[in-house]
Amino acid sequence: MAIKDHTAKSQPVIKCESVYKIFGDNSEAVLRGLGGVVDAKAFQDAGCIIGVNNASFEVQRGELLVVMGLSGSGKSTLLRCISRLTEPTAGKIFIDGEDLTQMSGKQLVDLRRNKMGMVFQSFALLPHKTVLENIAFPLQVKGQSTAASIKRAMEMVELVSLHGRENYYPRQLSGGQQQRVGIARSLAVEPEIWLLDEPFSALDPLIRKEMQDEFLRLQGLLQKTILFITHDFDEALRLADRIAIMKDGVIEQLDTPANIVLHPATDYVAKFTSDVPREKVLSCANLMEPLGHAEVSAMTVHKDAIIETVAEAVLNEAHPVQVIDDAGVPVGILNRKTILHILFGSRGRHDLAK
Repeated sequence: MAIKDHTAKSQPVIKCESVYKIFGDNSEAVLRGLGGVVDAKAFQDAGCIIGVNNASFEVQRGELLVVMGLSGSGKSTLLRCISRLTEPTAGKIFIDGEDLTQMSGKQLVDLRRNKMGMVFQSFALLPHKTVLENIAFPLQVKGQSTAASIKRAMEMVELVSLHGRENYYPRQLSGGQQQRVGIARSLAVEPEIWLLDEPFSALDPLIRKEMQDEFLRLQGLLQKTILFITHDFDEALRLADRIAIMKDGVIEQLDTPANIVLHPATDYVAKFTSDVPREKVLSCANLMEPLGHAEVSAMTVHKDAIIETVAEAVLNEAHPVQVIDDAGVPVGILNRKTILHILFGSRGRHDLAK
């Protein structure tokens, strides 16, 4: 997957400003009493539990932000606050510039129906409805005619490669096929924002890999703004434009996969990423050397290609390989020696990122 540039400043699709979620009957009073400074022990003594602690970040249009952490880190609570399925204790959440925390119940329902698609770990398919009927259901809730909703549902069946199974019931499908139905159902309403809470964690490893491939294919076609929750770092590395790592409700670091692995902001992030193979996160741009006058191979690699995906091909070349940009212009060279060092050399942290 090509690395997208989200550095250009525009109005973010999702923006969180100092969002807190603290569970407990007197959580708001305790938070006010502490002047907005969250002291975990003070809340614990007051019988409260901190779910999200001062989360501030933005998600740009078309960006895929993966939020990850261990169980209890607050990642799912954060997602539920952003959809307001869970009420935040404090802070502001903006969707396309509109403050979600100030919306009425009707405005929230309209937002979820028209702008948000949600996929959760449990497939939540209606057992008495076929694949086609399950996908068409949210469209019919919105008031579309049966004919129009079935037509759109068939388009979604094709999109997620379930043609021929549209008249099956959920019990007749594999776990991966059921999850495809859940994804198709959430996409049927053409959401601008896609919220996914560990959607593949209940699947076995082979089906999970297939669903990740399918997810990347769909995102390449649709370019949705996505918040994706997972506890699997390999999954995060495969999917993310940026990764947010949470611990005890706090976002410890939010950055590109390469920067998180190469330049961890905290000891926790360093420990979390210590065993990640560098070839899975470093791109050709991270490792390329300046153009020179040495003889080069006829082969080229894109600057955003991840080393893991090009390593074998580069190693089979007798000469350095040119690294090209989006316009096909050479911007550097990649040497076999560099690839060998990444694959088999020290796993220690080096300042490799350009």
